[in-house]
Amino acid sequence: MSLPIRILERATGPAALLEAVFTAAVCRTVVFTAVLSAAAGFAPAVFAPAVFTTAVTPAVVPVAVAAEGSGRVTMRFETVGTYVMYSADEGAGATNDGFVVPVHVQPSRGGEPARNVRVVVDASGLAGVARVGDTTMCEAEGPVFTCAYGDLQNGDGESYSPLSLRGVDGVEPGDSGTVTYTATADNAPAVTGTTRMTVGGPRLSAPGQEKNVSGLAPGKSANVTARLANHTRFPASQGVALQVDASEGLTLSALHSNCFYAGPAPTSAWCTFPTKAAPGAAYAADAPLVYTVTGPRTLTGEVTYAWSSAPSRPAGHTVRGVGPPLGLVRTSAARDIGDSEGKAAVSTTVQVDYRPVTATVRGRVGDTVHVRLGLEDLGPGRMTGDEEPGRFEVVPPEGTTVTSVPYRFEEDGGKWACERPERPGGAFVCDIGRDRFFEVRHEGGTTAIDFHIRIDRQVAGAQGTVRTVNAYDRTPANDVAVIPLDASPAPPYRYAWAWAAGVLAVVLLAVVYRRRRRRSAV
Repeated sequence: MSLPIRILERATGPAALLEAVFTAAVCRTVVFTAVLSAAAGFAPAVFAPAVFTTAVTPAVVPVAVAAEGSGRVTMRFETVGTYVMYSADEGAGATNDGFVVPVHVQPSRGGEPARNVRVVVDASGLAGVARVGDTTMCEAEGPVFTCAYGDLQNGDGESYSPLSLRGVDGVEPGDSGTVTYTATADNAPAVTGTTRMTVGGPRLSAPGQEKNVSGLAPGKSANVTARLANHTRFPASQGVALQVDASEGLTLSALHSNCFYAGPAPTSAWCTFPTKAAPGAAYAADAPLVYTVTGPRTLTGEVTYAWSSAPSRPAGHTVRGVGPPLGLVRTSAARDIGDSEGKAAVSTTVQVDYRPVTATVRGRVGDTVHVRLGLEDLGPGRMTGDEEPGRFEVVPPEGTTVTSVPYRFEEDGGKWACERPERPGGAFVCDIGRDRFFEVRHEGGTTAIDFHIRIDRQVAGAQGTVRTVNAYDRTPANDVAVIPLDASPAPPYRYAWAWAAGVLAVVLLAVVYRRRRRRSAV
């Protein structure tokens, strides 16, 4: 069985106050869960590309309410009132496993856990608008699913996905059914709730990969013009919505009054248009979406956008734009618009300067010494995980042999952290993004590892090299450093065996020679 999703939020502060006031007004019979959740900072609406899978219509869920601190165990649902299952044009090919039923235990001082919580979900109301597929989360008996949530701690909760939804052919946008659910516990009153499950409007397409932007300096702006096409047989009768997201280090400009932005320095925007996108038609925004590089260490980024025919503002988008509204104009270029979202990749002028870390190979002939080699990350840029971190390459000095480059990873290890050269005199290639460098890698610091190097002979003036490489290093002058060899003669004792073997060989030859002379004399 898949593990449930832990709900970490707790209704405190404004949510608790709002709950008490509302409870008194309705004689302690109902709680508007979505209102409470919004006051506590919950996010009941989630945007998905091309289709908003949830709406912010609040669910009215009867609960038995106890004053906080009474110690009485009570529960509530945190479900949405309306949920978009799939787009009408998807028909029987649609799948959706994202509908969740969160159960939360009301926080109370010293309250007990809700014990043996079970939720029964009745999906019989979806007949004709959706099919219910197999699920491993809950036990099924026809369209009724029973989910064991177990013991839920005071002020905590769990969330399961009880339904695996499948589409049906012949539906129209707006067709709907109702799912009901009941939560019970051994020591708490039962609570019930309902969600209206709807069929959404048409899926709207975006162009896919937009023109990339390169060499954008911090503080500088660029833009992308959003485009869409409706390749279905259904019109977008409710208008359309645009969701725009910028990666970390990029900030969207709040320029349009029909757009809501996520905060004063937003990386996300949500815009609505009254345009009822017609079947087979294509449209483009009448002004570009502007974004700025605001992260001084940002190397790369991406701006993405997607369209929906079910306009429903996602949570957190509270700042309204101040400029003229963004509009849509019809275009003829529908054929090249056929992806789920538009994407514009951005690269900046920020660099990550690597400098070699080197040391002298110092010892006597015959010694195997440990020499720490690698690179130092001078920044100022920082890699986020999507960029290749690069490598350093080591060519050992003449007269030496690298016997191993040992490493450790997750309580294990190996002999070679770096790729060995195919030919003598080649470079050891050390890719610092590999697991072998996990325990020694320090972004913004020094990444180095011990090379075990045997000194085979003295070579006057011998030098090896350390060379650093990464795609964002724009200062090549400091990319190479030398590895000097400082070799002393081997100590006398290392030659004792050789001397002994030589003397023994001479003695043996003398013995053989005498024996032959004697035989010859006889």
